[in-house]
Amino acid sequence: MVDAHHHLWDLQAVHYPWLMEVGAGRFFGDPTPIQRNYLIEEFRKDAAALGAGASVHIQVGAADGWQEAQWVDSIARANPDWVMAQVVFCDLTAPDRDAQLDRFQSLSTVRGTRQIVGRAPGEDALTGTNTLLDDPRFLDGLRELGRRGLSFDLQLLPELMAKTATVLAQAPETQVALCHAGSPHDRSPAGIAAWTQALRHLSALPNVTCKLSGLGMFDHGWTQDSIRPLVETCLRQFGPDRCMFGSNFPVDSLSSDYTALAKAYRALVPPEQHAMVFGTTAARFYGLAQPAQKG
Repeated sequence: MVDAHHHLWDLQAVHYPWLMEVGAGRFFGDPTPIQRNYLIEEFRKDAAALGAGASVHIQVGAADGWQEAQWVDSIARANPDWVMAQVVFCDLTAPDRDAQLDRFQSLSTVRGTRQIVGRAPGEDALTGTNTLLDDPRFLDGLRELGRRGLSFDLQLLPELMAKTATVLAQAPETQVALCHAGSPHDRSPAGIAAWTQALRHLSALPNVTCKLSGLGMFDHGWTQDSIRPLVETCLRQFGPDRCMFGSNFPVDSLSSDYTALAKAYRALVPPEQHAMVFGTTAARFYGLAQPAQKG
């Protein structure tokens, strides 16, 4: 079993500005309960509820992406019995992009990059991330990832899916992982219908794979039945060979414990699709073959 989307952090080893900002609300709620170290030992204990033995660490807003990547790589090497790859942050529009990618690829755990296009309504208007889609350097960066055999983790909003699909269609060699099922933030019937329609722009692209993750960020009161239409839509549009489970822990610990999360997804995904959704798809996408070796 593979958890295809989680985070770790050590507040003494790496600087995370958002985790150290006291009293500031985030789009996923009050971060106070998770403004503490979340290390591999605690994650492995949590992930035991899934029966996981491998995972993919996703960058999480460190001040220095290279510092974070080195730290994650060191954790993987110190735990050779746990297979862990990582997705790092790289600004694909940066002048030194290629040099950054060269350095990241010196770490054996690196499989891809993530640069957030959209987090939540309003927040991205302040950060300016939505403008990436209009920047030709971003498209060039996406293509460069494909040339290098690196993937791209895509986090965005449903409102940006059609425009993003137009960009991704121009980088067909780059494998893309859609984070959090495209962040369906509006859970009203109309909102789910709009997300379902927008999602088709991305599911129509063969190089896009969907993560069943982060569904609790916009609804801390979620239930198995409330997320059922989201999970079923993703499975219907992408198929189990292009869907993979991710806990989004510890962020999603704000809305549930890992056991409840794993139980809900196991119930919602048809048994005959479990092997793919909870293991094979992620292992293939991120090249998880064997434990990282020390040395």
